[in-house]
Amino acid sequence: MTRFNDISPKSEDSPAGLAFAISSYFLWGFLPLYMKMLSHVPAAEVVVHRVIWSIPIAGLVLILLGRTQDIKEALTTPKMLAMGCVTAALISVNWGIYVWAINSGHALDAALGYYINPLFSVFMGFALLKERLSRLQWAAIALAFAAVVVLTIDAGRLPLAAIGLTVSWGFYAFFKKSLPIGPNQGFLLEVLILSVPALAYWGYLGSTGNSHFDTDMWLLLGCGVVTSVPLMLYANGAKRLRLTTIAILQYIAPTMIFLVAVFVFGEPFGTARGIAFPMIWAALILYTYSMVRNREQ
Repeated sequence: MTRFNDISPKSEDSPAGLAFAISSYFLWGFLPLYMKMLSHVPAAEVVVHRVIWSIPIAGLVLILLGRTQDIKEALTTPKMLAMGCVTAALISVNWGIYVWAINSGHALDAALGYYINPLFSVFMGFALLKERLSRLQWAAIALAFAAVVVLTIDAGRLPLAAIGLTVSWGFYAFFKKSLPIGPNQGFLLEVLILSVPALAYWGYLGSTGNSHFDTDMWLLLGCGVVTSVPLMLYANGAKRLRLTTIAILQYIAPTMIFLVAVFVFGEPFGTARGIAFPMIWAALILYTYSMVRNREQ
């Protein structure tokens, strides 16, 4: 079985890795446009179809790769199944918050959440793994925290969607590293676990006449493609790229979400956001510079 610990970070970037990773981030960047077409469908129902229709795509990939035995082992290993339940729960929460944010006019909060995420991951490394942080990294975290304070004071409340996306994805990535199974296999394991409540909820919606599947069948079927394809492209790209390259490329998606939110969806970009977002961008510049400098030393 391919284990996370067996996949060592690449010392150089490969063209295939760049193609996979950039493709995944661009697909994630355009995802709000697709989700906006489903804005009349409740977020929970969209997540149900993201789960259900990802299964045949992820399953086909593993059949083509000849890695189905890994899934059988995972489903019959209690410890691995328990860890899969944890990551599955976290990714479902992340998807639910994301869909709600896009479809309720909070796409800028989604962009903010994914901008902050790498800084939150660095802080998690300090808090949970006792990793040492450089002064630049502390400065980056302080800037991000200050940006959240600015938005909170302006709105009179915390930017809960952004924080929810940051925390759910941060812990998902943290626990995902401990899941002793390859990335493609891990994704299929997660959606298989989630298929149980997803199918139950879909059945409930159908029995109460609240399902949108009859009127939006093709869009809901497409949720499987737009969910599984970028995730698997990213997983395969990350194995072929340096960590510093991934750290830089990961800003593509939130930047595209930001541009779509402002110039396509027309979300207001007031004074507070005009202050907070440059603070976040400055924090990310410090964070990226610190990573590049540490690698060169």
